[in-house]
Amino acid sequence: MYSPQSPKIVMKRTDRIKRGASETMEKIRNLTRHIRNVEDNCLLLGTALIECGEIDLGRQLIANGYVHDASKFYGIEFDYLAKLSNANMKEETAKLKMKMAVQHHQKTNPHHVEYWSNGIKDMPLVYIAEMVCDIKARSEEFGTSFKEWIDVEGLKRWGIIKNDNEYEKIMKYANILCGEPFQKIN
Repeated sequence: MYSPQSPKIVMKRTDRIKRGASETMEKIRNLTRHIRNVEDNCLLLGTALIECGEIDLGRQLIANGYVHDASKFYGIEFDYLAKLSNANMKEETAKLKMKMAVQHHQKTNPHHVEYWSNGIKDMPLVYIAEMVCDIKARSEEFGTSFKEWIDVEGLKRWGIIKNDNEYEKIMKYANILCGEPFQKIN
């Protein structure tokens, strides 16, 4: 015989669904904001590269901007890259899940140095350029210094120094993205 569920049970389920929907939408808003920022940077840098005669590189970079970080919508990356996902876990478990999600992301996305067996020295120019666009977007999202991060954290992480060709490539793209600084008015 059919028996309707009590309103109390339905209400609890509805609250749980609302919380899940709210958490999911917050993740999606943060993710799409980041992707749009990278996409804008790829378009800006790609356009500049095309105008300088690096037509194929510019076009490829612009195309990469449209699919940047798509893996974050699925699986372990969607489940654990956001701190929201880890709120109900023990801190140690949350850190482990986040670390696993970051490693998965880096190993499946060629704009990350960790994707390449020989690190940054193996990276094609288009992925170095996309990486720079990604770093710039993150620096804007977190209110940190883009070029300072490259000079301090990036160099350590990538195992390069300022005299290396890879650094010169990175800074070439960073300088195109940033444009000229404000000039002092006397």
